[in-house]
Amino acid sequence: MGLRQLREEFEYVVPPKWHYERALRPRPVLVSREENKRDGYRLAKRSLDIALSLGALVFLLPVFAAIAALIKLEDPRGAVFFKQKRVGKDESLFPMYKFRSMVSNAEELKKQLLAQNETTGAMFKMKNDPRVTRIGRILRKTSLDELPQLWNVLKGDMSLVGPRPALPDEVSEYSAYDKKRLAVTPGCTGLWQVSGRSNVGFKEMVELDLTYIRNRSVAYDMKIMAKTVVVLLGSKDAY
Repeated sequence: MGLRQLREEFEYVVPPKWHYERALRPRPVLVSREENKRDGYRLAKRSLDIALSLGALVFLLPVFAAIAALIKLEDPRGAVFFKQKRVGKDESLFPMYKFRSMVSNAEELKKQLLAQNETTGAMFKMKNDPRVTRIGRILRKTSLDELPQLWNVLKGDMSLVGPRPALPDEVSEYSAYDKKRLAVTPGCTGLWQVSGRSNVGFKEMVELDLTYIRNRSVAYDMKIMAKTVVVLLGSKDAY
């Protein structure tokens, strides 16, 4: 085979240079309008979370100090804050903070009270829980015990609005359907909290959370936050 013939066959087999240059060019990535909308919502939601949680933490410092003093007056040996592992987005664990509203050994006593659970499904609720302290009852009635969760919001563990953050032992009892509520960042308040809270059973809570996930938007979040204020002013469902 001659060199000329070999060259002709070689050039025939190997694509020309322009073919490679075109192949190496970055190709445009097609993004749906729905994905763009979701990205915009997540950015706006996170910006709102940071701005409002930071502002509230600074503004409420005197309230934090007063509550801490009352907790210490009732139980000088106990801690002011209560830290508990909760399940966040995609089943990730994070420490959630609250003002301590129960006796120091509340978690140990819970095992003895499981038979008196007053709600359904993978949750534990008692209206007259003997573990709650006197100042704790006031904090829970007004939801002031949840103010430290603003720190969780600032850190990004939680959002101002979203499904209630569940306990690990609760999630261990979840079905695949129930776990759908873990697809988004949990929140300080949500559709469940403004729809009856302690009077709503577990299955109803899951449905409310999934309704929120399907319809979430900045406007919807603002509506839930506004309704939360109204509910707290006439709070009868928190315990």
